[in-house]
Amino acid sequence: MANIKSAKKRILVNRENAARNKSIKSSVKTAVKKVDAAVAAGDTAAAKEALQNAISAMDKAASKGVYHKNTASRKISRMTKAVNGVDA
Repeated sequence: MANIKSAKKRILVNRENAARNKSIKSSVKTAVKKVDAAVAAGDTAAAKEALQNAISAMDKAASKGVYHKNTASRKISRMTKAVNGVDA
C-alpha cells in the first residue's frame, strides 16, 4: 500500500474510474449482443431497434473515453452493415 497521501488518493480514484468503465463496457457489450441475436434470428424490426440502442451506448462510451472514437465508429459500421444485410 502507498504511504504518500496523493498516491493513496490516486489508488481510490483509479478504482472508481475502473468500476465506471467496466459498467459502461458491460452495457455496450449487452447492447451489441442484442443486435447480434436479432440479426441471427432474422428479425429486421428488432435488429433495427437494438441497433439504435447499441449506437447510442457506443457513442456515449466513446465520448467518455471508454472506447476510442475510431473503435466505436468501426464497430457501429460493422453492426449497421450486418443489420442492413438482414432484410436483403
